[in-house]
Amino acid sequence: MNLFDDLIFAVYMLVILAVGLYHYRRNKGMEDYYVGGRNMDWRHVGMSVVATDVGGGFSIGLGGLGYTMGLSGSWLLFTGLLGAWLATVLLIPHVKRLDVRDGLLTYPDLLRWRYGTVAAAIAAAISAIGYLGFTGGQVLAGAKLASVTVFRQGFWGMDPMFFSLVVIAGVTVIYTMFGGLKAVIYTDTVQWLVLLGGLTLVALPMALYDVGGWSGLKAALPASHFDLFHLSPATFINWLTTIVPIWFVGMTLYQRIYAVREVKDVRRAWYMAGLLEWPLMSFMGVLMGMCSRVMFPDVEPETGLPRLIAEVLPVGAAGLVAAAYFSAIMSTADSCMMAASGNVVNDVLLRLGLLRDADHRRQMHVSMLVTGLIGVVAVLLAASLQTVLELILHAYTFMVAGLFIPTLGVFHFKWGTGRAAVISMIAGGGTALTLIAGGWTLPGGIQASLAGILASLVSYIAVSLLDSRNRASA
Repeated sequence: MNLFDDLIFAVYMLVILAVGLYHYRRNKGMEDYYVGGRNMDWRHVGMSVVATDVGGGFSIGLGGLGYTMGLSGSWLLFTGLLGAWLATVLLIPHVKRLDVRDGLLTYPDLLRWRYGTVAAAIAAAISAIGYLGFTGGQVLAGAKLASVTVFRQGFWGMDPMFFSLVVIAGVTVIYTMFGGLKAVIYTDTVQWLVLLGGLTLVALPMALYDVGGWSGLKAALPASHFDLFHLSPATFINWLTTIVPIWFVGMTLYQRIYAVREVKDVRRAWYMAGLLEWPLMSFMGVLMGMCSRVMFPDVEPETGLPRLIAEVLPVGAAGLVAAAYFSAIMSTADSCMMAASGNVVNDVLLRLGLLRDADHRRQMHVSMLVTGLIGVVAVLLAASLQTVLELILHAYTFMVAGLFIPTLGVFHFKWGTGRAAVISMIAGGGTALTLIAGGWTLPGGIQASLAGILASLVSYIAVSLLDSRNRASA
């Protein structure tokens, strides 16, 4: 990348910040800030859903999978399609009908309706912590991209990676604090179209050309990279049990369910998002990663794609594609910060009565402050880890292990009790956290997500049966 590319990148980022400031002036309270005034168009929401779910973290992570695994890495986002479509059948109709009746604002509001205040508070804590880790993963993805593209030389004697982390976090936090969900959704639409256009029309064709086309790619890489099923069952199960459930417990997704008026429109948005994830984005991501391995065989896998953007694309195109990747990163990071902020403000501060006397505008300003603080903590977390996909999957694992079973139980396990939900959250999340911290796996390579879900399920059933027996004998 040269000065012209850097200028394109800078202008793009300033425009995004301006959109955030524009919507700050239009937001009137927490409903505007967190659920877009409940009148968003389903097409914009569908684009925002896929931009938030895939974002820059999975984009960079997919490049790393393509670098190390080849085409079989595309199955990572197949689980996204599966999760999106299952949610349209098992979750969305029930949640939206309840939202129309009661005006829900956050994911824990759903659990509060079914299980009570304690369960909602624990769910808010798990969700906020999980999205804190997820935000850190997105910021780390942006720093990895920036450190080998825009800020490859560093400034003022700082290491390029550290300087990139500070700058990307600063831009993302400022934009998120001011923008609210309307700004996020509208910019997500543009950002996602720019990313897809940049990849399909510029980046992927040019990368394939530089490696000698498909035949050159096949000649340079191991045969296993072209085997779609060169994937261990344990790896696929780990992805399946980590990513599919997030479509049932993700606060960012509930905000978008609440932001659309009709059930049928929410379902349309989710169907569209699933198809955009797989096969479209998944195969482009791994193919870019495969090309980067041919060109840069000795680099860390997740930096191969950023180097390809910086060193292979022509003047102008490199800046546009880099800006598109940064936009995707921002579109996920801002949503995750807002999700964690919503948990803290709506499910903790408001429930404790700390904002009881505040007007709508003041509540929104407190929300902005909390969002900024969450962004700062996420940066500190990102600085302590090096692998984007690892950080994202750890955050996903912790959330789904604790929340998936109680969430299914809201509408589908009528016999479940509030106490069972609380204990299953603690058992599932605690099991996953213990396995992650200890670096342990189950026999066969099964990791923390499935173990946590099983612990949560057993606890939910056992405590519900015990509560039922106690009621019968009372």
